[in-house]
Amino acid sequence: MTLKEALASPWLTVRVQIALGLFFVAAALPKIVDPPSFAHMIYNYRIVPGATVNVLALAMPWLELLAGLALVLGIWTRTSAALVGALLLVFIVAISLNLARGNAIDCGCFDMSAANKTAEERLADMRLVVLRDVGMLLMVAQILWAKGRTADGAPASA
Repeated sequence: MTLKEALASPWLTVRVQIALGLFFVAAALPKIVDPPSFAHMIYNYRIVPGATVNVLALAMPWLELLAGLALVLGIWTRTSAALVGALLLVFIVAISLNLARGNAIDCGCFDMSAANKTAEERLADMRLVVLRDVGMLLMVAQILWAKGRTADGAPASA
């Protein structure tokens, strides 16, 4: 079996879909339960206008939840993987921008409670979050690549 065949195998793709979907479901639930805390975390990024913070805090977790559930259930796989990929790119850019600014924030990824960490600890956590998100972006790439292949491994025609 070649590397291309292994990366496009349904066995791997289903497991990647489920793992990535579960990550997004787990990340969405605390945000859905506590929108004010998530809104505060979005505000701390200092990227979006204040008027959009609450809308984002209400909408983004539901997008994460629906995309995650779709991946777990294996429905609308390419669409949900593309949405997850877009969200991950936004997260990577937002966290990287704050790292470059030296703005030590709690990312708001999985836990809405404020941690009692030093600025250096939060910056180190942010670096790890960017690496984690890049890893999840590679999972998205595997899904999209595998779903774009035919049963014989050739690229699917449009």
